[in-house]
Amino acid sequence: MARTREFDIDQAVDRAMDLFWRRGYAETSLPDLLKELSIGSGSFYAAFGSKEQLYLRSLERYTTLQGSGLEKIFEETAELRPAVRLMLASMIEADLAEPTRGCLVVNASTQCGDQPAAAERVNTAIRQIESFLADALERAQVRGELPPEKDPRELARFLTTFIQGIRIVGQARMGRQFVEDALTAALRVLD
Repeated sequence: MARTREFDIDQAVDRAMDLFWRRGYAETSLPDLLKELSIGSGSFYAAFGSKEQLYLRSLERYTTLQGSGLEKIFEETAELRPAVRLMLASMIEADLAEPTRGCLVVNASTQCGDQPAAAERVNTAIRQIESFLADALERAQVRGELPPEKDPRELARFLTTFIQGIRIVGQARMGRQFVEDALTAALRVLD
């Protein structure tokens, strides 16, 4: 007879995500994870398979949360420019509040390049952001908020790249004025 799991999987993934986010993949050991999750190694392997598989689930959880946050901003902010400003400003504020943490996707891209599954998850996350922004920009263009000569897909790629860069600059602790100046310049591409 199978034993009942003694912990909540979703809660465990959230706690592991936080640990990976704070310490990085390489600096998070299996004993660290077992302690953080308060489980034994048998339960760990039965639930997650391996440290790498748990890391991938953590990345998936992070991108789901970030995607939901983006969707909410664009749903609640009727116009394109204020929505893009709010999206970027929220990332800047998060980085200013906790510069060592940064963005888990950016961290994964710099820490796990030799892990094909993690690199693929990062690639997927970045493409999802680009696709979401392209769709939002296309809708804005239909509403007349974006000049007809602007290419929404091209702008989405620029903004996606800008997001990754601004997250790195945040970790570099360049300061509020630097990132706010960059934000102002980035918004000009929508004119």
